[in-house]
Amino acid sequence: SSPGLLLLTSFLLHVKEDHASPTRLVCDNRLIQKYIVEAKDMEKRVGQCQALPALSCPAVLPLVDFTFQQWKSKSNETKRREILCDLALLVGAAAGAQGQVNDECGARQLSQLYRHANSFFLLLQTFSWEAGHWEPSCSPHSMEQTHITSIFLTYRQLVQGKLRFFFYDLAKVLCK
Repeated sequence: SSPGLLLLTSFLLHVKEDHASPTRLVCDNRLIQKYIVEAKDMEKRVGQCQALPALSCPAVLPLVDFTFQQWKSKSNETKRREILCDLALLVGAAAGAQGQVNDECGARQLSQLYRHANSFFLLLQTFSWEAGHWEPSCSPHSMEQTHITSIFLTYRQLVQGKLRFFFYDLAKVLCK
């Protein structure tokens, strides 16, 4: 059973019928901590893989750093859309890198990162505060990287930063 499927299943089991809200994921702080630990573990394990090649086609990665003041000033919907853009780039980068890595160790880690990032991507699409669905028309700040480890670093930073703070903000609204 993949962790991504577990994430989606735990979310779907806790969706309220009238208004989709990832209650358990947001309200149980241990879950986001678990995903942070998993992101760190994936980053560590890919660093232990032997001789990972440089990517011949660079991965386009989101710049996921932010200032806390800027973050606090945004609406939850704006935060959600920003994270969706970041995740869309990460999912694409992981998929693109998978096609360039023959090493079993690196390929296994990329596959796991792809599943985790895609699960968060699907999850965040399921709830919205504004009418209409999310459209992939975002242009996040990005950079090109040829090191596979950069994909894992970016994912960890996203989960540890924006995603964790987003869930914290949602908990204030959903977990009363």
